[in-house]
Amino acid sequence: MTGRQVGRVATLGAMTEQIDLVRKWIAAAEDGVTVLTGAGISTDSGIPDYRGPQGVWTKDPDAEKLVTYSYYMADEDIRRRSWLLRRDNPARLAGPNAGHAALVALERAGRLNALITQNVDGLHRRAGTSPEKIVELHGTMFYVLCTDCDTRTTLDAALERVEMGEDDPRCLQCGGIQKTATIMFGQGLDHGVLERAAIAAQIGDLFLAVGTSLQVEPAASLCRVARDSGARLVIVNAGETPYDPIADAVIREPIGEVLPELVEGL
Repeated sequence: MTGRQVGRVATLGAMTEQIDLVRKWIAAAEDGVTVLTGAGISTDSGIPDYRGPQGVWTKDPDAEKLVTYSYYMADEDIRRRSWLLRRDNPARLAGPNAGHAALVALERAGRLNALITQNVDGLHRRAGTSPEKIVELHGTMFYVLCTDCDTRTTLDAALERVEMGEDDPRCLQCGGIQKTATIMFGQGLDHGVLERAAIAAQIGDLFLAVGTSLQVEPAASLCRVARDSGARLVIVNAGETPYDPIADAVIREPIGEVLPELVEGL
């Protein structure tokens, strides 16, 4: 594509014009839109993000150890704390918000190629996005896996055992350490899932990154894959990202307000 202006961050005065422009791009996207979402899309559902001003790791840097594979496997106390956090995680009872609903509308308008998400909260499924459209890069929090024999059970079943007094519930088949079916720091992504995401990033006229700081690889580099494949890159996020300079549009406004406007009239 030629003649595009990159790295444009919308100021308050230019916001309406910027949103109108991106809306036109989406409406004209004959080859569809690929979406990447991060924790920021779920904050309106009462789920805190990780790296924002009030993020989980911003407020408590040590909390990152709870989702780091080497620490989790080596330290029983970290596993105990992790199970309590899973029990009390607001995502278990959270519902989708206007941002999730807008992406459902994007699919119903025939514009959504794929929805790649770094989130493990399942809110895109609950909102109504077709499961075959969703690529869960980091897995799901609603299932538990044994790290030895790969036995899979539900999170609810494991938490019932926590409520009964087991502070580090082991696999009932082999006694191995259990963890949620999510990708922790230090674990590699599933190759099949990553391949689906890479293919999705290479198709479509527009790549929309929503609510992600774009600091975690390989998810973040999907922006460049899409850009190099000829797609426009639009970033909707509260804070700056490393990919802002190559984006065609950068919008720093509330996601739950912006996304519905972007799909309005499709």
